[in-house]
Amino acid sequence: MTHDDERDLDRAFLALADPIRRRIIARLSRGPATVNELTEPFDITKQAISKHVHVLEEAGLVTRSRDAQRRPVHLNPTRLEELTAWIDRYRLVKESQYRSLDAVLDKEQSP
Repeated sequence: MTHDDERDLDRAFLALADPIRRRIIARLSRGPATVNELTEPFDITKQAISKHVHVLEEAGLVTRSRDAQRRPVHLNPTRLEELTAWIDRYRLVKESQYRSLDAVLDKEQSP
């Protein structure tokens, strides 16, 4: 993994560390939404939501498009899949280690 890859990974996980941004991601998983639509369930300003969207955009987790006067925000599922793949790589290593440990323990417990 290159230094740039690590920096991108850090940026994505830092973006997801915030509960509001995680809720925005959850909302966008149901389909694109404008900043106004994303603001509705929160008790914060549209400007604050825009800043959260900007952080998510910088992390590559969302994109924006232009549709006449609207600028919908879209989830970037490819980026989420990359993060999931990174997590799975380490999860699979740990699972393999646990299976090896289980095999040793089973062998010791067998008469």
